[in-house]
This record gives sequence, C-alpha cells and structure tokens, in this order.
Amino acid sequence: MNRIQTAAFSRERLPPEPGPPPEAALRTDPAGRRTDAQLVSSSQDFALLFDRYAVAIHRYVARRLGTTEADDLVGQTFLIAFERRHRYHESSAGALPWLYGIATNLIHRRRRDEVRQYRAYSRSDPGGSFDGADMLAAEVAARVDAQSASRALAGVLAGLRQADRDILLLFAWEDLSYPEIADALDIPIGTVRSRLHRARRALRAALGPDFQENPDE
Repeated sequence: MNRIQTAAFSRERLPPEPGPPPEAALRTDPAGRRTDAQLVSSSQDFALLFDRYAVAIHRYVARRLGTTEADDLVGQTFLIAFERRHRYHESSAGALPWLYGIATNLIHRRRRDEVRQYRAYSRSDPGGSFDGADMLAAEVAARVDAQSASRALAGVLAGLRQADRDILLLFAWEDLSYPEIADALDIPIGTVRSRLHRARRALRAALGPDFQENPDE
C-alpha cells in the first residue's frame, strides 16, 4: 500500500506489480498522437484503451475480489465503458479514474463476497494463507506480528462502510488523488476527504502502532 500501510502490508512485502500508468500528458498511442479522450471517442481505436489500462483495472479488482472474479469484471468494465463512451468527459487525469469508477460499481454487486473474504481471513489461523479479495496477505512474511497485523487490517476493511472502503482502497492501493477519486465515484471532493478521514480513523483505532501514513499526504 502506498499511502496507508501497516508493517504487514508495506510495499516491500507485496508481490511484483506492473509499473504505474504513464502521466496523463503522456497517455497517447505508441506513435504519440492520440490521447485517452481520442481513443474513447473512436469505436475503432477503443481497444487501445484496453491495452493501456486493463492491467491496472485487473489488479484493483483482484485485490478486492480475487483473480477469478477479476478476469470476468475487467471485460465487463471495458464493455460498459465502450457502451457509455459518449458520456465520457475529458479529464486531465485521463480515462483511468473513469474506468476505476465503473469497476468499483461492478464490485458493489459482489459486496457480500468481498466482505466475506475479508472476515474469513481476519478469523484465520496465524499460519494460514489467504487466497481471497485482498491477495496481498498471501505474500506477507511468516512473522507472527506481521500476520496478526494483516488479519487485523482485513477485519477493519470488512467492517468499513462500502463507500469508505472504496475511497480508502482507491487512495491507498491505486494512488488516486482526491480529485481523481471524486471523478471516479462522481462525488464532491469534500465527501472524499470526509470518508477517507473516517476510514483512516478506523484503521488507526484498530491497528495502533502498526498503522502508518505518508506524512506528505
């Protein structure tokens, strides 16, 4: 986790991830000509948007629902995006927040599955493994304190309101800014701030000294 982490969920303990998507200004085709907005508006070139962002969307969904569900939801995300491409409003952040928003709405339909997996891991034995929504805990080192912290975090995530969990994970896992989260979820920035503050408070109360934040955020 980039901005909110515990000793058990620090970036050093995560599985390898693909590099971050390019900056919005560089989100063009290989020839350097087409922006995200141009790709979205073109039914013929829309597939290039999939090539550009499918890995990021798959990673996000897999962390919350597991890889099997992610394989299905990524296709649904881009199908819905294609069907709604005429509603897309160009943003300086590119199309990625828009795609995260669509994926998040699809995740909502499987809310019970997500929460069930978090709760199952939070109750698991210290020596057990977790092959569910979060996926990150499977890579945690075998130290008891690390396992305890990761189980505690899973319990907190399960107990968060769905809206708070969406914002926390888009912020902490996907590195979206407040304006990008507001754009993705179609809510005011003030709502993003208040919900993220509430989620952080819940983490801090549950994890104590294991809870870490980036002081620059």
